[in-house]
Amino acid sequence: MIKITLPDGSIKEFPINSTPMDVAKSISEGLARNVISASFNEKTIETSTPLTSDGTLILYTFDDANGKKAFWHSSAHVLAEAILQFYPNAKLTIGPAIENGFYYDIDLGEETLSEKDFKKIEDAFLEIARGKHEFKMREVSKADALALYQKESNPYKIELIENLIDGDITFCDHNTFTDLCRGGHIPNTGFIKAVKITNVAGAYWRGDEKNNQLTRVYGISFPKQKMLTDYLELIEEAKKRDHRKLGKELELFTFSQKVGAGLPLWLPKGAALRGRLENFLKAAQKKAGYEMVMTPHIGQKELYITSGHYEKYGADSFQSIKTPKMDEEFLLKPMNCPHHCEVYNFKPYSYKDLPKRFAEFGTVYRYEQSGELHGLTRVRGFTQDDAHIFCTPEQLDQEFKNVIDLVLYVFGSLGFENFTAQVSIRDMQNLDKYIGDVETWELAEKAIISAATDKGLNFVIEEGEAAFYGPKLDFMVKDALGRSWQLGTIQVDYNLPKRFDLTYKGADDKLHRPVMIHRAPFGSMERFIAVLLEHTAGNFPLWLTPDQVILLPISEKYQKYSEKVLESLENSEIRALLDTRNEKTGRKIRDAEVAKIPFMVIVGEKEEETGTISVRKHGEGDIGTFTIAEFVEFIKKEEDKTLKKF
Repeated sequence: MIKITLPDGSIKEFPINSTPMDVAKSISEGLARNVISASFNEKTIETSTPLTSDGTLILYTFDDANGKKAFWHSSAHVLAEAILQFYPNAKLTIGPAIENGFYYDIDLGEETLSEKDFKKIEDAFLEIARGKHEFKMREVSKADALALYQKESNPYKIELIENLIDGDITFCDHNTFTDLCRGGHIPNTGFIKAVKITNVAGAYWRGDEKNNQLTRVYGISFPKQKMLTDYLELIEEAKKRDHRKLGKELELFTFSQKVGAGLPLWLPKGAALRGRLENFLKAAQKKAGYEMVMTPHIGQKELYITSGHYEKYGADSFQSIKTPKMDEEFLLKPMNCPHHCEVYNFKPYSYKDLPKRFAEFGTVYRYEQSGELHGLTRVRGFTQDDAHIFCTPEQLDQEFKNVIDLVLYVFGSLGFENFTAQVSIRDMQNLDKYIGDVETWELAEKAIISAATDKGLNFVIEEGEAAFYGPKLDFMVKDALGRSWQLGTIQVDYNLPKRFDLTYKGADDKLHRPVMIHRAPFGSMERFIAVLLEHTAGNFPLWLTPDQVILLPISEKYQKYSEKVLESLENSEIRALLDTRNEKTGRKIRDAEVAKIPFMVIVGEKEEETGTISVRKHGEGDIGTFTIAEFVEFIKKEEDKTLKKF
C-alpha cells in the first residue's frame, strides 16, 4: 500500500500502482468524470500513470489552470495530426499550451496554410477527437528517437533530441500519431468537444530570425461547445473594447512611424485625461505626505551600473548616448529609482526626518522587441507614477500598509473592484538572478506577507516573480471581461540603499541604513489607461471622461442660448462642448453616443423660453428637464458617486 496526501491535507491508502484516476473514483464519480490531469509530488503526470510511492497528489479539471494546460497541450497534438492529413510532407516542431489555447509551429515547405483552410482542419480535428484515442506515454532511447526523425528528415526534432539526455526521452502516442513529448495530457481525445483555429502567423524556429520561418497555427478547444461559443462572444466583445480601436475613435492617442514604434503620441483629449489622472493621484499623495520631485530622462552609465539596472537591462535596452567628451556615456533611464536615491543623497537625515516620500511621474525607456509591442500595453517609452519611500526598519510595516490603502483607493475610484494580490518572491532554485544577501531578502519577504495578511488582502505567493533587487506585492485586476491584468506594485528593497550608501542618523547618534519602498499604484500611465479603456469600453467615470456634456441646439437660431448654457457649465468647471454643425438633431445624438459623451443637452424653443435644458444620458435616453443650476448640481453628485475621498 502507498499513502496519498490530498490537497485538503487528508491522507488515504491505496494499493501500489493505483492511478490518479483510481484516486478520483474513490472520492466521487463526478470528480472522476471531470478530472483530466494530475500532479504527483509537484510533477505533472497523466491520470493513468501508476503511483509507486507515498506522495502528494493534486487532481485537475478544466476549471484549473493546470487542467487547461494539459487540455490545450493535448489539443496541440490533435491539431498536428489533423494538419498532417492535408500536408503530409510538413515537418513538425513544437506545440505548447499558451494562456488561451495552444499553437503548433510547422515547416510547410513550399505549401501555405491560410484562413480558408481552417474549416477543413477543424473538421478533421473533431473527427479525430470523436475517436476517443488514449494519450499514451512511452520511453524511447536517444538512438531510436533520432532514427525516427532522421527517417522523416525532420531537422527540428533531431535538434531537440540531440539536446536531451538518453533515458529522459519520451514519446506520446494517440491514434496513428506519435510526437516527441514530455507529458501532461488528458486521458483521451474524446474529452475535446469543440475547437476553433484562431489565427495563423509566421514564427522563426527557436525565435531566431536567422533560422527558418515556420507557420504557427493557433487554436483553442473546450470540453463543451457552449464554452467555445461563450469564448468567441467574449473575443468579439474584446475586439469592440480594444484600446487601440477606442483610442483612435475617441481621439486619445496615436502612433507615428516617423517618431518610432512603441512611442505613443498623446492627442489633446488623451493628454487632458492623463492630466486628470495625474492630478487625482497627486492630490491623494499630498494628503499622504509625499513630496513631488523631477529627474532627467537620462543619466550617466555609472548611475545604472551602481543600481544594477545596467547589468539587468543594459544589453537589451537602448544603447548608450555618447558625447563629445571622451569615455562619457549616458543612458535613457530604464527606472526612476536610481535618480531618487540621489535625490535622497542631497543632504543628511536623522531618524526624526524619516520617512521621506519622493514621488514623480517619470518617463522611462526600454527597448522592447518590435514583435512584442502592442498599443499602449507594451511600449518603449512609458511614464510611471513612481514613488520611493525611505524609512527606518521600524516604520516599514506601517508605511507598506499605507501604500496598500492608496492602491485600493485608486482602484475603487476607477471601478476596479475585482482583484487579487500576488506576493512575488525569489526563485529559490535560481538565486543568482538577484542582488543582495539572503538575510535582507527574508526580512523583505516576511514584511510584505505580514502587511498583506494584516490588511486582509486575498493574496497568493508566486515564487520567481520578484524584482531583481527585492520582493513585491503586485495587484492582479480583473476587467469587465474577466481578463486579468497586473496593475499596481509595491516593493521592499534593502539593496539599493546599500548600493548607493544611503544613511540616516539614528537615536543612538550612529549612521543606519534606511529601507526603501518602491510603489506605483497605476504601474505605468500608458498601460493603465489601456486597461481602463478596455474595462470601461471607453465609458470612463464621469470625473475622468474627456467631455462630460455636449450641447445640441436643434437649429442655428438657438445657438446663442446654447452658448450661454455652455458658459454657465464651464464656469462651474463642467467639461462641455457645443455641436454647431448643420446636421439634424438625430444625427448629432447618434454621433454623441458613438463618442461616448455621458450627457447630451438638447436646446430648442421650449428650453430657451423657460430657461431650461432637456438632458439625455448616454446609453439610456431622456432623463428629464433641468434648470442650469439643477443640472450643475446633478453632475457634481454624479461625479461624487465614483470619485471617492481619500
